[in-house]
Amino acid sequence: MYWLLALMTISLLGIIAAGIYFEFRPLPAGSPADRWLKGGVGINLLTFVGAQVGLVALGIQDVMAEPAATEAAGEISVGMGLAIIGIGIPTALATVGAGIAVGPVGAASLAVIAEKPEIFGRTLVYLGLAEGIAIYGLVVTILLLGRI
Repeated sequence: MYWLLALMTISLLGIIAAGIYFEFRPLPAGSPADRWLKGGVGINLLTFVGAQVGLVALGIQDVMAEPAATEAAGEISVGMGLAIIGIGIPTALATVGAGIAVGPVGAASLAVIAEKPEIFGRTLVYLGLAEGIAIYGLVVTILLLGRI
């Protein structure tokens, strides 16, 4: 199974190295190496995905073959697992909402600061309000964890 991890790592490092190389030395438009590059990256990605599928298939066999280690520590019921997932949902949704809010507010505040630098403090307040959405979700999650 370690050889699959090594194959995935080499494949991923190859993709990253090719990206860095071609960022600094881009190919001219319409060059014959363009087809070769697309094929090489495609083969590299297929190798990566194939190694992931193999790792999952072999990993499932290894996990099923081992004795259950959770029996000594006590099992979590289905209801408890669903409760823990439900507790994480407010943080996830609040974080997505904060990201949606911070994007336009940050862009608008940068545009305003470029024209009127004296409004910098006011724009920080608006960004703080947008970021506060994520903090509220985290507080709700912490309060719900206390209820378990």
